[in-house]
Amino acid sequence: MSVVIRAPVLDGIAHGFLGRSGGVSTGALAGLNVGFGSGDERDVIAENRRRAVAAVLPGADLATVHQIHSALCVTADRAWPQDARPHADAMVSTTPGLLLGILTADCAPVLLADRAAGVIGAAHAGWRGALGGVTDATIAAMEALGARREHIAAAVGPCIAQASYEVDDAFRARFIDKDADNSRFFVAGPAGKPHFDLPFYVAHRLETAGVATIALGLNTYAEPDRFFSFRRATHLGEPDYGRQISLIGIPADP
Repeated sequence: MSVVIRAPVLDGIAHGFLGRSGGVSTGALAGLNVGFGSGDERDVIAENRRRAVAAVLPGADLATVHQIHSALCVTADRAWPQDARPHADAMVSTTPGLLLGILTADCAPVLLADRAAGVIGAAHAGWRGALGGVTDATIAAMEALGARREHIAAAVGPCIAQASYEVDDAFRARFIDKDADNSRFFVAGPAGKPHFDLPFYVAHRLETAGVATIALGLNTYAEPDRFFSFRRATHLGEPDYGRQISLIGIPADP
């Protein structure tokens, strides 16, 4: 059975951050792998996606995008065919019966909602997209659909945490060059190299934009039984890695 992690800030909204439990994939990808970009069998991935949808909003259609580590956001009013998905890293919608799905394997999934306006959003915030403003683009797109940012709530789901995210000086410089205050998101790790706090940075961007935000504080790298992790798979020399999914939707009209 799939374990659905929910955020109190999104209570009353159909949503969930899913890990690797409850799926039918086997081997290194064992569990609820939903990534067609992996080497898993397509029918297995399709079944995992069906189970994920059923765990959050049974009977809903699933909309995903071709994620490219950008700040691009699109409006979804339907589920696109797998080979016709927009290239983007965030979606917004007001369509009942539609789940927005973001795939991650260390990057930060962000789910957003304005309950009063009936507007939802989902963003894939890796470091490139986060620095480029993917959350800002998502908030703006939600406002275009009638949301008010002071009414938007957001949750940052499971992603790689600072303790596990060693980077180099050039990486740190990108953030400092953008804003000197970004130094707060880096500490020196045990080997003396910078470690980046991705969830703190993403939450900061959301809060600076005026959105009430909670970060769940779950580290994908450190919990192999619960979550897939690209960086962990790379460090272990594994040939492939799975992707987990985060979902948010509006129930269909009765």
